[in-house]
Amino acid sequence: MSRESPTQAAQPHGQERPKHIRRLHFQHRMTDKPTAVAAGLRSEAEQLEPRRVQELFEKNPSPWATKMENFPKYARRQNLTRFLALYELFKLCLPVKGSVIECGVNHGFGFMTWLKLCAILEPVNLTRRIYGFDTFEGFPDVAEQDRSTASMHVKTGDLKADVFDELTALVDVQDSTRFLGHVPKAKLIRGDATATIPQFLNEHPHVVVSLLFLDFDLYEPTHVALTHFLPRMPKGAVVAFDELDNPLWPGETLAMLEHHAKRPMRLERFAFDPYIGYAVLD
Repeated sequence: MSRESPTQAAQPHGQERPKHIRRLHFQHRMTDKPTAVAAGLRSEAEQLEPRRVQELFEKNPSPWATKMENFPKYARRQNLTRFLALYELFKLCLPVKGSVIECGVNHGFGFMTWLKLCAILEPVNLTRRIYGFDTFEGFPDVAEQDRSTASMHVKTGDLKADVFDELTALVDVQDSTRFLGHVPKAKLIRGDATATIPQFLNEHPHVVVSLLFLDFDLYEPTHVALTHFLPRMPKGAVVAFDELDNPLWPGETLAMLEHHAKRPMRLERFAFDPYIGYAVLD
């Protein structure tokens, strides 16, 4: 049998492949190279986009506040997609009792989104709180389960985001204008989640979870989060994963599969978002 791809076989000899087919063939060959831990799948144009937009942002003479009020002008399409996906997840958990747990805060996109969605969609819900777990120093360790041919370059310290103090201050600003802002709503838990999650639950035995958002990327912290939080999730609660079926992050999938065997999950996705997989628990 011929080893030519369908595009090769269909192309008459002596003719150059159309540009879009050449590009696809090039991308196929490039898949053997390691994918960068951050933004590794962006095209050349997508890599240039932030700098081009930054130049336009800085040239605009309007006050900073006016620019921020018109943020869709400057935000990447993918970031708006992310926000919409989190919005849809949050809507699913609205009728369910319990708090929101984010595992893997990074720079705070999700953490602050949950806080603001609470303030917008359920301003009088005093008891739904937002808890975010992160080292804020990057990955504390990389286990054997996190290794694959696509992820051998992932290392301790990757995806560091030293933003604990900034996020704490931003929560304070948000609370200053939030309805019932005198009641604490959001809390960051800093450190290795394999230790901080059990400690947190010892100190907060009342916690029930309506939404568990898993974005640790790695096996060990994801496994610990599922082990401790799943038993606290009632029927109708939502568990979401950010990196399932991703060759760069096999550990998250392996942790999910272990717990799926004990409590089967019907994994779904949003048609407009390629990353997040979620299950509404039965």
